[in-house]
Amino acid sequence: MPFFRLLLAAAASLSLSSLAIAQPAPAPTRPAPRPVAAPVPGQQPPAVARAPRAAACHNGLSFDRFLADLKQQAIAEGVSQRTLAEAAPYLVYDQSIVNRDRGQRVFGQVFTEFARNRASDGAAKNAQARIRVHAAAFNRAEKEYGVPPAVIAAFWGLESSFGAELGNLHTLRSLVSLAYDCRRSEMFSKETIAALKIIDRGDLTASEMIGAWAGELGQTQFLATHYFNYAVDYDGDGRRNLLRSASDVIGSTANYIANGLKWRRGEPWLQEVRAPQNFPWEQADLTTKLPRAKFAQLGVTYPDGRPLPNDDLPASLLLPMGRTGPAFLAYANFAAYTEWNNSLIYSTTAAYLASRIAGAAPMRQPSAPVAQLPLNELKELQQLLVRAGYNVGKVDGIMGQLSRTAVKAMQIKYGLPADSWPTAELLARMRGPSVQAQPAGLVMPAAR
Repeated sequence: MPFFRLLLAAAASLSLSSLAIAQPAPAPTRPAPRPVAAPVPGQQPPAVARAPRAAACHNGLSFDRFLADLKQQAIAEGVSQRTLAEAAPYLVYDQSIVNRDRGQRVFGQVFTEFARNRASDGAAKNAQARIRVHAAAFNRAEKEYGVPPAVIAAFWGLESSFGAELGNLHTLRSLVSLAYDCRRSEMFSKETIAALKIIDRGDLTASEMIGAWAGELGQTQFLATHYFNYAVDYDGDGRRNLLRSASDVIGSTANYIANGLKWRRGEPWLQEVRAPQNFPWEQADLTTKLPRAKFAQLGVTYPDGRPLPNDDLPASLLLPMGRTGPAFLAYANFAAYTEWNNSLIYSTTAAYLASRIAGAAPMRQPSAPVAQLPLNELKELQQLLVRAGYNVGKVDGIMGQLSRTAVKAMQIKYGLPADSWPTAELLARMRGPSVQAQPAGLVMPAAR
């Protein structure tokens, strides 16, 4: 699955709302101008699609008029006419891309299933082998940016299987189509211009820009803005090539994690723990931070029973599948994972895989299968939560942070273990005669 970030962006338990974008640093001297590359053999420039109906969000402008205005904006931001001419065959509208964006579906895996497939022993060993092969680049990146090799390698493996799954669609075509569509027009207009700047800087040609359907580029699937702002030339060839250069991928990913996602050098990110049955489950939440000494007082230990350090390092108790599933201490650096992709399943899997690559033992499996409500009952639960006065975002059966916060509040109301995991018991309680509406001020705001 090479395009996690935007494939899951509208999907909730699998999505990232927005990524921090830093101001671009002054660009290094651009390499000498290169002739416009011919299209990749076997790949012809896309044929011009039938013009779409005028989008309402653009005051009725046709796609051609919209594109002309977007080009003028790009020129105002420094993109050359030469680059626009090179990109022209690819700046066409493709309704199939828009259809994909609007038709995203979320699969129903729980964390342990997803992690079993994407963070297996084999995945960890494969990543460890990559770290050995590219040891010089990984060591340099850790020294310069403070990001451990395991963290970089986990994202690299999850996003593209180390470059094996980059996607096969023209990036500019995807970006400009999504820019014209009204759902996220402003975002994708910026991404289109950033892609043009990448061409203008000499990193890639327009024909080389092949990637995932939503426009992500490179072996760690950067958005174009992130590529332009954070890509570094680690192999010294004068280009930042995240499609082909492993060294550039390693250095650029480290730069983005350190400076875009604010990684804290030398600090942990995720550790598996064991919580006692009498733990105050309302304290298990990413928004609740306690010193490790406090968790130790509450009976939390390492999985093998060893005590936690008696220190003040703040952490949150993360229960991706409720109190009967795995438990983790999530530290400040875990925020980098939720910024990369705020899907609880993806971010926890990426952090867990990084810990496995770094040498942690496999996580303990639940003693019994963790029950998961079917999609129709999750939707029903969300509808009941809305009726009770809670904001759950979209009623879609996807338990994002708003839904989990509302579930926790209702669990507290009914005296159930408040672990934010939707259960058949909670649903049965809420199907009762009446659910008292909650004052709006009691609903904790959270990003979905």
